[in-house]
Amino acid sequence: MKRALVSVSDKKNLVPFVSKLVEHGFEIISTGGTKHALEEAGISTISVETVTGFPEILDGRVKTLNPFIHGGLLGRRDLPEHVETMKKLHIKPIDLVCVNLYPFKETIEKKDVDFETAIENIDIGGPSMLRSAAKNFHDVTVVVDADDYALVIKELDERGETSLKTRSKLSAKVFRHTAAYDALIANYLSEQAEIEAPEKLTLTYELEDTMRYGENSHQKAWFYRDALPKEYSITNAKQLHGKQLSYNNIKDADAAIRIAREFAEPTVVALKHMNPCGIGRAEQIEQAWDRAYEADSISIFGGVIVLNRKVDLKTAEKMHKLFLEIIIAPGFDDDAYTILAKKKNLRLLTLDFAKKDEPAKKEVVSVMGGLLVQEQDVLQEDPNNWDVVTENAPTRSQLQTLLFAWKAVKHTKSNAIVIANQERTLGIGAGQPNRIDSTKIAVKHALDAINDDAVLASDAFFPMDDCVQYAAEHGIKAIVQPGGSIRDKDSIAMADKYGIAMVTTGVRHFRH
Repeated sequence: MKRALVSVSDKKNLVPFVSKLVEHGFEIISTGGTKHALEEAGISTISVETVTGFPEILDGRVKTLNPFIHGGLLGRRDLPEHVETMKKLHIKPIDLVCVNLYPFKETIEKKDVDFETAIENIDIGGPSMLRSAAKNFHDVTVVVDADDYALVIKELDERGETSLKTRSKLSAKVFRHTAAYDALIANYLSEQAEIEAPEKLTLTYELEDTMRYGENSHQKAWFYRDALPKEYSITNAKQLHGKQLSYNNIKDADAAIRIAREFAEPTVVALKHMNPCGIGRAEQIEQAWDRAYEADSISIFGGVIVLNRKVDLKTAEKMHKLFLEIIIAPGFDDDAYTILAKKKNLRLLTLDFAKKDEPAKKEVVSVMGGLLVQEQDVLQEDPNNWDVVTENAPTRSQLQTLLFAWKAVKHTKSNAIVIANQERTLGIGAGQPNRIDSTKIAVKHALDAINDDAVLASDAFFPMDDCVQYAAEHGIKAIVQPGGSIRDKDSIAMADKYGIAMVTTGVRHFRH
């Protein structure tokens, strides 16, 4: 008689699956809660203790780690010496294993879970059985995912056994599964031990979606989610309407919600090709939208919009007039949703903005042959700690506007220059090989809107005084920059020449 060993934490669809195995002549070995559930359903089982001749010990930590289990899984039926050894030692072959593991991930996702509870949810016997069965896939069928029950039963119904091709695929799935399981444990224990840069970096992600295409239409692409994603992330946004997000949509949406995270007051972020094209703030979200739109009414076309307040009807009516790719907000009033949903391709997403200040995970960026890992740039800065380096000091109002511009330039591709007033960004120069070109682009966009409230932020220091001079000649009254150039004195002298108030932060915000 064929034998199946069944021991699962997730008992979804278990009874129908095992019932079919019994119909196909399998003898069922089981243990613990799985055995109880099967016998309650009227399915006869053999206990693991009966197979091993050894009792479960150490509060269940040891029950299947036994030669009568692993010999039955690893013994090769095509090797006479294996077959002879198994007969001599009275080890019966096990032909199918259905195991899923202690819920370690679900345990550590719980708030305030204690360390001891986490440790007790590290499965040892389960991964061992899975790996033994998967290694011997020529002879053993191994099932780790309830979604594969139907495939196994279909093949048993059609041919009386599973195909080698199926067993091979199920085997590979097991090793992916146990690798991901071990990665979660390794990362959790490393964090608990406060290991900042482990010598081996083990990451695990789960397939979320297959993209229609990648960055360009000839590129294939897939979207994987972190196994333990943060609440405030594009992977946890809920799509209410519109067509599937594209590869570029996801990158842009991620960049946009990073910017929105910076602001507490009602704020609208408009983003295009990974750069903000307009940021507006006000006491009401409709007015914040007006200001973000006014910042660059051309570039916003086809952009991604993030609002950190619920979308009302008036704001929705204004956005509906434009072609937009994505709108992300904490929610949509019913009438606002109705009008926006008239555009069948417009993606409408909700996100929990209450979680925007949760601790950020490290960023991982791929390069050919490796990965770069760094902390996210979530530094909170106090303008009261900035240094005034010019004869004129910024007013309190200017200081708050400088902080607004500083938050915006932080999320603009370097070399980055942002010109802003108290209400919105006025001009943004991004991604130029030199800083003076970024300055000229920002001034060009802002020109007619520059007034006595206008300030300029630079993500890194000025290598020469030309940016300061150009800004001064076009009406800028205050500047914030990191400082640190060997020619800082030249930029400071130029600011003093034009009566500009300049502050340095001591912190650079490159974004490559």
